[in-house]
Parts: sequence; C-alpha cells; structure tokens
Amino acid sequence: MTELKYPIGIQTFSEIIRGGYVYVDKTDLVWELAHYAKYIFLSRPRRFGKSLLTSTLDAYFNGDRELFEGLKIMQKEQSWERYPVIRLDLSGAKHLSPELVVTELNRILKPYETLYGRDDAEVSPGMRLAGVVQRACEKSGRQAVVLIDEYDAPLLDVLHEDVTLKRMREIMQEFYQRLKMLDPYIKFCFITGITKFSQLSIFSTLNNLTNVALDPKFASICGITEREMAHTLNDSISELADVYGVTCTEMHQKLKARYDGYHFTEDSEEVYNPFSLMKAFQHQKITNYWFDSGTPAYLIRQMKRFGTDILSMEHLEVPATAFDQPTENMQDALPLLYQTGYLTIKDYEHESETYTLGIPNQEVRIGYTEGLLPVYVGLRSFDVQTGFALKFWRALKAGDIDLAMREMQSYLAGLPYVEGFKKKLQDAATAEGFYEYTLYLIFSMLNVYVRTQVKCAGGRMDMVVWMEDTVYVFELKTSGTPSDALSQIQQRGYAIPYESEGRKVVKVGVTFDVNTRTVDDWLVSE
Repeated sequence: MTELKYPIGIQTFSEIIRGGYVYVDKTDLVWELAHYAKYIFLSRPRRFGKSLLTSTLDAYFNGDRELFEGLKIMQKEQSWERYPVIRLDLSGAKHLSPELVVTELNRILKPYETLYGRDDAEVSPGMRLAGVVQRACEKSGRQAVVLIDEYDAPLLDVLHEDVTLKRMREIMQEFYQRLKMLDPYIKFCFITGITKFSQLSIFSTLNNLTNVALDPKFASICGITEREMAHTLNDSISELADVYGVTCTEMHQKLKARYDGYHFTEDSEEVYNPFSLMKAFQHQKITNYWFDSGTPAYLIRQMKRFGTDILSMEHLEVPATAFDQPTENMQDALPLLYQTGYLTIKDYEHESETYTLGIPNQEVRIGYTEGLLPVYVGLRSFDVQTGFALKFWRALKAGDIDLAMREMQSYLAGLPYVEGFKKKLQDAATAEGFYEYTLYLIFSMLNVYVRTQVKCAGGRMDMVVWMEDTVYVFELKTSGTPSDALSQIQQRGYAIPYESEGRKVVKVGVTFDVNTRTVDDWLVSE
C-alpha cells in the first residue's frame, strides 16, 4: 500500500495538489460558491479548512486549470478565465495593539502595491486597499477578486476591552468600508471568520453581503462527510484499524464518536473536524488534537462574564436568533459557543422553527472541560487526569460503582487545598448544584457521556451516565440520606426510560458533606 501523505498545517491548495497529499475534493462546491453571489461571508470554527477554501478560490480565479485536472470542478467550468486576485490573510493580526494592526494591514498590502503600484496620497490601510483593487482592475482589464481570510482575528481578544475594541473597530471599519465603494472594480469578494461583528462596515454598509454560514447548499464545504470518508479515506481508516487491532467498521465508529457530529444547517449532513481527523491518520493515534493550543481565552472570559450554565450545553432548544447573532450584541455566551464550534446543531423542528444545540463529539467535550475545570470548580485538569482518573475509570469499566465512589470520595477530600475551591463552593447557587457541576466536569473529562437535569415523566434526574454496557442514574443530595435519594429515583421512575436500551441500569443515591467537601455516603441498587 502506498504511504499516504496528510496535509497537516498546509493551507495552500497548489501545494496539496502538487505534493500528492490526501485531498478531499470540494471543488464542485467551490465552483457553486464562486457563482452564488458577488459578496459572500462564511463563518466556521477554527481549524475547519477556511484558509484552504480561500486558497482554492484563489487558484480558481487565477485560472490555474492544471491544478484542478481530475477534480469535480472540471465538469462545471469551461472558460477558466484569469482575474487579478488580492488575497489578504489577517491571522497575523491576532494579539496585536491597534497601532500594530495598522502596520500589519499595510504589510500584507505591500506585495500587491509592488505589483500594481501605489499613490502617495493613500495613507490609511483602507485607502491603500482601494488603490490596489482599482489599479489591478485597470492594469488587467478585468475586475479584481478580493479574498479576506480571518477578518475578525484582530477583534476577538479585545472583546471585553471597551476602549481598545472601539479603536480596533474604527481601524477595521475604515478598511472594510472601502469594499462597497469598490463595487465597480470587484468581480467576487469572499470573507471568512469565526464570528459576526455587525457594527463593522463589512456588515453594516456592505448590505448586499450574503452570509452562507447557515445555507444548506454549503453546509459541508468545510469539514468531511461520511460519503467523503468512504470515498477518499477508506485506506486511512483501514491502516488505523490495523494499528488498533479492530475492524474497519469499529475504527470508523471510534473516529465518528471522537471527531464527527457537526451540523452547520438544519437537516444537513454531519461533518468531521478535518484537522483532527487528518492528525489522527498521520500520527496513527486517536486523541484530542483540536485543543493543542487550548481553549481560546476570549471564550472562557465570555463564559465567565455571562455566568454560562455549562450543564445546559448538552441539550439547548433555541431559535436561530439565539446563536446566529452579532458578537458584540450578545446577551450570553451562546452565539460564541456555537460560532467557535463548542456547540453545534443537533436537531431542528420545522413547525416551531426551533434548533436543538449540543456538544458535537467526544473531542470537544473533553477539550472544553479542560478549560472549564479551573474556572467553574477550582480543579486543574492535570489533577483530575493523574491517578484519580485511571482508578475511577477502571472501576466504572469493571462495573464496580462502590469502588468508583470510594475513589471519588478520596479525591474530593483533598480538594480544600486547591486554590479557589472554597470560594467556588460558596458562590454556587446551591451546594447540590456545585457538586453537580463538579461531577459533570469530571465525567466529561474522562470521556464518559453524561447529562444532567434530564427531563422525564416523573420530573428531572440529577445525572445520567452512559457506559458501554451500563447506564447509571444518579440522584445527588446535601441533606437527607442516600436511601432518600434512591427512593426518589424509584418513586419518580427515573430509571424507566433506560430499561429498554439493552444495558444494565444502576441507580445510585449520593449524599455530600458540605463541611468536608466530599462524598459522604452512597447507596446502589440494580
């Protein structure tokens, strides 16, 4: 079998094609996008292939036909006309002061000024952009194509810094407002980002900008579908299955649970995170690659600012206006959680036009937990993962809930020494709520599927935990006895919905001692 090459970190279409790297053919959708509207905006989470998509559009409008031989676009494109392309990547403007952002904008425009010339009267980035586009059009005799990747990069890290954000917005407005003025000189304009800042001129003055982020036609233009897995990546799945000593079907299911699950429109195909999937194939290991650089600090700050209830993130029923709204107008962190990929569309009810949002997959659940443990309950992910995690996991896997609870009791007993733990307990709405948060995060950290406050006919269950062959139904209390908690599970029929799943159902009543801040006692019934 020929050794496969994976384009990890390569975002240039020509390099992938000429280098013989694995390529999932999206060129039919690229062609559709190029002919869909004149001004287009697409938002997707980080590391989802936005830059590669921009590079592919660059090659297409440059008329580089030889790069597309054998790809789907060849069935659609006939003329292969060449246009002057101005492609601007703003990723280098992250974490910069407003003054340095101006410097960066001027820097990325300079190569085009070398190619098309510059007027000394053009002193601001917006003026320089306008001059480049106009001269490119005049010199080539064709309208120009403008591609802007990561338009929002300068703004995300200053969301809470009112003075800096105001200055940054003024700079970016001056830059983007030129696009509307340049309409006679522009053939096509494509802009990507993670979020949507409505008060930038990109959205407020460029009122004919078509946002395709929720358009079913382009739901899978970034990410990898099941069909693409079977068509392009079957050999990759087979190789990884051999490494793990499982069947191809079993490996497919492992990859699906870890990296799949994203829906970017209602009733659309699920897509895999392409970055993590390719990394898994390259390194021959299934682990959490999307979080190599950690949970974005701006996201954690927003969640803290709005007091986000992380327990609700597994199942949120909301209208589109709740998550597809301008970043700076947010009343909670939900839009940012969706736009950054921590939540995705899980279901859609046409009659009520209501979306159900949830966590996409195991990788995201574990990754966001790592970022939230210290913020919400004063725990470090390192503390959870070393020693306790392995013992707890083995006990659950063996079906020994008593041993698992003893391990948790011992672990939580040491937490008063963790800085900030006592304060977090006092700040919790209720002590039960605090322990619910703690257990939820610990289970999530261990890659165990858990849901809290689960509705059923008899009320709301505190917590349900799914293992491979067992479902655990928990009732948590800080007063009363474990017997009281277990009686509540029985009397209200909390376990009944899971008795038909074919797995053993275990009911667990747990009490906590708020003074010792650990598990006090528990009672188990099967």
